[in-house]
Amino acid sequence: MKLSPALAALIIAWFAVLGRIQAVTLEVKEGNSTCIKAQLSASFSISYNTSNSTRNVQVSLPDSATVDAGSSSCGTASSSPWLVAAFGPGHALGLSFSTNGSLYSVANLTLQYNLSDSSVFPEANSSDVVTVVSSSVGIWATINTTYRCVSPSPFGVGGTTVTFSNMRLEAYMPGNDLSPTESVCVADQASTTAPPTTAGTTTTVAPAPTPPGTPERGMYSVNNSNGTVCLLAQMGLQLNVSHFSLSQNKTVQELVNLAPNLTNSSGSCEASSATLVLTQERTTTLNFTFTLNSTSNKYHLSGITLLANWSDMTAPFSASNTSLNYLRSTAGRSYMCNAEQTLFVVPAFSLNTFKLQVQPFEVTTRQFATAEECQMDQDQMLIPIIVGAALAGLVLIVLIAYLIGRKRSHAGYQTI
Repeated sequence: MKLSPALAALIIAWFAVLGRIQAVTLEVKEGNSTCIKAQLSASFSISYNTSNSTRNVQVSLPDSATVDAGSSSCGTASSSPWLVAAFGPGHALGLSFSTNGSLYSVANLTLQYNLSDSSVFPEANSSDVVTVVSSSVGIWATINTTYRCVSPSPFGVGGTTVTFSNMRLEAYMPGNDLSPTESVCVADQASTTAPPTTAGTTTTVAPAPTPPGTPERGMYSVNNSNGTVCLLAQMGLQLNVSHFSLSQNKTVQELVNLAPNLTNSSGSCEASSATLVLTQERTTTLNFTFTLNSTSNKYHLSGITLLANWSDMTAPFSASNTSLNYLRSTAGRSYMCNAEQTLFVVPAFSLNTFKLQVQPFEVTTRQFATAEECQMDQDQMLIPIIVGAALAGLVLIVLIAYLIGRKRSHAGYQTI
């Protein structure tokens, strides 16, 4: 259907306003302090229904977008921080954040659009205000660093697509300016590390890396606020991750060893919970959560979270499971398992441990307390005992048979 010149001019004018791709600066403040700051460009691909068809429009976040003071917040102990950018008649883009103390991430991405805005949605058969939400957003960074992603990054949000570019973002800010230290997205890492090509040359794809050997055993600890050690862990760790490979253009299963000399440990200790966070070169963060049952005085590993931002990934990988029941032991004692264990977290991620010993509660010195061994170690110790007992029994049977045979042979030579 042909649009009238007036309507076409109105749409062009609106797109001229919304279509600017320069980065918009947005800040959420509490008093004179800034807690969230974003510099970004965003575009939205939205499908909507008319009376006889389905149309798709492309809309960009205009530089006239402003922070919605009523919806934006620095958060409280019971609510998440929110950055909400309002633009046009009833349109809004929202980002909520969460943190585990060492990382922050976008917990929810929300897009609100008003179908009654005929300049953007001509002939829409509805005048509803539609809100779509996605909780699977791979935007995360180390605390006190700026998330940077210049490359376009599309995210599917309830049937629409939100594409960010030229993005610099920080939440839970200690100051009013973005940190000069950056956590760089995978797309930017790939674009800056790709080898140059020359016309007439042949590009070869490097062979897939060989599986790593047994990981090196690392020693990790967490300190209380007073500086005393409250959690000890010594182990070799190997990540088993399924993800889509850029170089191979397919889903691959990758084994990656955590290198102790490149890994920093942090975390926290509470009365009934303890957290160990291992961060390797800003590309891998592994979070362990231990829970103590005060009634039984038993503890276990209840949660594992992995955030990985490797160069061959199409997007950052995240996996979490908070209903695990591994590494069970008694408070005041350590858990030990020298045998290789596989801790299944989610279908796309499992964790292999080697020569593991951990104590998350009632650490009184910088040494592990008496260990409770895993069943596999006990079984491995039991095997040589059983073999030894069997051999001893066999020797005893042979000895008894020999003595009986000797006695009978002596009975055949009596004096006449």
